[in-house]
Amino acid sequence: MRIPFVNFVALALVVILPALSYGQSVPSQKLQTVPNSLNFIVMGDWGRVGEDHQKPVAVQMGKTAKEAGTEFVIATGDNFYPKGVVSEYDPLWKYSFEDIYTAFSLQRDWYPVLGNHDYGSNPDAQIAYSKISRRWRMPARYYSKKFAINGDTTNQVLIAFIDTNPLIPGYYRDGDYGPNAKSQDTTAQKIWLEKLLQQNSANPNVKWKLVVGHHPMYTGSDKRRNSHDTRSVRGSLKPLIDKYKVDAYIAGHEHSLQHIVPAPGRTHHFVSGAASEATQVGMLPESKFAQTQYGFMLFSVSAQKILVQVIDFNGNVIYTTEVKK
Repeated sequence: MRIPFVNFVALALVVILPALSYGQSVPSQKLQTVPNSLNFIVMGDWGRVGEDHQKPVAVQMGKTAKEAGTEFVIATGDNFYPKGVVSEYDPLWKYSFEDIYTAFSLQRDWYPVLGNHDYGSNPDAQIAYSKISRRWRMPARYYSKKFAINGDTTNQVLIAFIDTNPLIPGYYRDGDYGPNAKSQDTTAQKIWLEKLLQQNSANPNVKWKLVVGHHPMYTGSDKRRNSHDTRSVRGSLKPLIDKYKVDAYIAGHEHSLQHIVPAPGRTHHFVSGAASEATQVGMLPESKFAQTQYGFMLFSVSAQKILVQVIDFNGNVIYTTEVKK
């Protein structure tokens, strides 16, 4: 059967799209393991009952976690599509989480944040699930935790897990997101975040300060490069991020893998939202890497540097970078 030329081109684009990349991509590079470091996986935008590459990404996460000896997983939001979970007993916990991330190496603590899709039903159900699950660790809509590097409490990583949804004014008018956005005290969260960063900036044992939220402050996609949500989150958070010299801001929301360092550029911005869907992305002038690909990131933190490796659903290391003091 002859395929019309237009249909052939469309089919080719579907095949090629997940491989589009920009920046210093290094396919098939060997995974680097860093002794005596704090290793964790960052993934996002994932809960689709195993569909759209969720399962292949989960398999590679398990292999990477085993090889690198990861201690936990960070989930950057949109944990359950299409509209979150209705309760801690929602079947999606089984079909999108427990039955997908089955590798022994992934039976570690998971630290999630809430995405906009999680606001579609009952975001507090994800907090409640922490009382049922051994590995789901979400004590509140925003929270923080310190992690010792190689067990050394004089070398710690502070990670603030925040809720970016109520920072977006447009969400308050949304039929799905509005009721849950209005239930969050945005001012209280920002006061909490500033106090947290201020106190730990003066703590000599805290070597790194990381902030994790669902919405990015910068992205190379045409759709959200200057969208309402991106501008809102950047306007709300950037002053605090800059003031307290946060080392990295980690987000999802965009279904791509990105590394951006805005000038003058102390804070590195990482977008890891491609754990079950990949959409087209481009480059900003500040972009170091951007790829339309299914995958996740591996962070290896020592006292002197953070090694970040981007891994696709085939297990290829497609980008590496280092954040140094």
